[in-house]
Amino acid sequence: MKFTKIATPQQIEQKWILIDAKGKTFGRIVTEVATRLRGKDKPYYTPNIDCGDYVVIINASQAVFNGQGKIADKQYYTHSGYFGSTKSVKMTELLANNPEKLFKLATRGMLPKTKLGAKMLKKLKVYAGENHPHTAQIAK
Repeated sequence: MKFTKIATPQQIEQKWILIDAKGKTFGRIVTEVATRLRGKDKPYYTPNIDCGDYVVIINASQAVFNGQGKIADKQYYTHSGYFGSTKSVKMTELLANNPEKLFKLATRGMLPKTKLGAKMLKKLKVYAGENHPHTAQIAK
């Protein structure tokens, strides 16, 4: 009889991963990031434990978008709960003004909608340019 190995929080080793978004497709980057944040790329993946890595994305403003008019048509909505408080922002505005928020919103949709998912999302660091303060954590 074979048993499935279930990892404990003490056995998990979390690394820092650097991803350069320059010239890469936005959706492919986000799916890779979500997989790494969840820890699904590791052999000891356990769904109820945060076994993912820390992910740093640089050059977020230089990501490439595919699709006919997707970047011009897609909108992100926010709502406070009060009547008439729905606000929308186009993807082009988010990419120009706040690419960090765009990457976090897209990644959040691929993570669990629980406290564990919020904990995983905190391990994502996104920077519009090439400079970031995590050079000490990332082993070359």
